[in-house]
Amino acid sequence: MRFDTKIAVVVRADLAVWQRLNVTSYLASGVAHARDETIGDPYEDGSGNRYLAMFRQPVLVFEADAAGLARAHARALGRGLATAVYTDELFATDHDAANRAAVRAVEAEKLSLAGLGLYGPRNAVDRVTKGLSLHG
Repeated sequence: MRFDTKIAVVVRADLAVWQRLNVTSYLASGVAHARDETIGDPYEDGSGNRYLAMFRQPVLVFEADAAGLARAHARALGRGLATAVYTDELFATDHDAANRAAVRAVEAEKLSLAGLGLYGPRNAVDRVTKGLSLHG
């Protein structure tokens, strides 16, 4: 099935593996709240056990250096895409309010980005991630 929208996560390539996984999970949780249509229906197994609903479409995970991440961030903001952001400062915070305060303290073009979560029209997300490699 081809979706009109796309979900993408862009993670900085020089992060430790645990950091890349942590950033990806946080950003995906942000994208999940972008629009109601991002999430499908709950799951149920043959024994009647219920499971949480998940994204209704694939999530593409890209990697970039700091410059590529900054470029993608500027493109996403310029296109008005639903964007989740994770900065280096968030590795040192220990709760949600501190996370928001850390991001709020820095102007957009000066953010030290560890990753971005993106949701929007397929072609707009493709333009933002153009030139980036899928995480490998």
